[in-house]
Amino acid sequence: MFKPLELYIGLRYTRAKSRNHFISFISASSMLGIMLGVIALIVVLSVMNGFHKEVRERILGMTSHASVRALSGNMGDWETAMKLAKQHPEVIGAAAFVEGQAMLVNRSYVSGAMIRGIFPEQEPDVSDVGDHMLHGQLADLEAGGFDMIVGSELASVLGVSVGDKVTVVTPQASVTPIGTMPRLKRFTVIGIFEVGMGEYDRGIALVHAKDAAKLNRMGDGVSGVRLKLEDLFEARRVARELAVNLKGLFRLSDWTDEHRNFFSALATEKRMMGIILLLIVAVAAFNIVSTLVMVVTDKQSDIAILKTLGATSRTIMGVFIFQGVTIGFIGTLLGITGGVLIAENLEQIVAAVEQTFNVQFIDPGIYYINQLPSDLHWEDVWLIGGAAFLISLLATIYPAWLASRTQPAEALRYE
Repeated sequence: MFKPLELYIGLRYTRAKSRNHFISFISASSMLGIMLGVIALIVVLSVMNGFHKEVRERILGMTSHASVRALSGNMGDWETAMKLAKQHPEVIGAAAFVEGQAMLVNRSYVSGAMIRGIFPEQEPDVSDVGDHMLHGQLADLEAGGFDMIVGSELASVLGVSVGDKVTVVTPQASVTPIGTMPRLKRFTVIGIFEVGMGEYDRGIALVHAKDAAKLNRMGDGVSGVRLKLEDLFEARRVARELAVNLKGLFRLSDWTDEHRNFFSALATEKRMMGIILLLIVAVAAFNIVSTLVMVVTDKQSDIAILKTLGATSRTIMGVFIFQGVTIGFIGTLLGITGGVLIAENLEQIVAAVEQTFNVQFIDPGIYYINQLPSDLHWEDVWLIGGAAFLISLLATIYPAWLASRTQPAEALRYE
């Protein structure tokens, strides 16, 4: 469709100063609207990617990429599982753990929590909780010491600090001469951590794995083995491969299973936000339609003369499609350039605005972060640019078709 003649005339129409300045204004508005829409899409999706990355890292800092658990709840030969896991080329860390629900009591304060038993020397291989210690350190946990490290919010709910005692009440019951009694054990708080996720700061307490096993009557066994992988998105496949090499029945889980609804909600939110912001580009594309319709009306005599000189309807369509595509291409290109520059430097821009106007966009007390995160994905950039350009192209079809239907005799009747 596009030949040098169409390109030449379309480019002249795009660059020429129109007799109708309103048409020029609408054309510039269309270009500006597409540019702003693309910038908004790139920046907003980059910020959402940044928040998602922050949340994912905080979750993985406490969970692990994947885990293999015994269906019976007690993995006896866990040393073999650890050895096999470390032999896998995609596993970069493995750690045994013991988990069980319990109730924590301090005076009149009571709270439920997940008691996670860990080996302090293994835990840094699969999580970064040791990097978020407010008081104490993981190495302070010793087998037989019945010590505990709690999350900051859990410590606040229980009203405890380092050195205080906490009574742990487990679901298992003990039969005594006076009847069935719940199992109780006193632990000493020796550390407090804060990872920035209420689910963990409020609901997890760490103890030594041997103390947790004794508390849950598991002997020398553990609940399972947690894994850290080279590529976290291959967690399901790697866990399945490891389970095949182990003898017995096991339950596999990965970081997406444990928070499936949450991550699905984040993905849906990003998708819907992209669609909503794409409407900005669509509105700008409608301006292209109105611009080209007015140009076609303004250039009726030019179109008629071109047709009398032998230009076909297809040639006329090519002229106006190229003119509209030029507006869309320039707007999209400027939008991509501006969006990438803003997304890559968003933290510095926000910091400058906060300092200039003495405002604070992100409250660390609420979000546990003090800056607006941005994570630019180039696949998002190309998708946004392609969608904006496609919408601009589609917007040119009707006005171009309308121009091609011009009848020379009708157009030149009153000239």
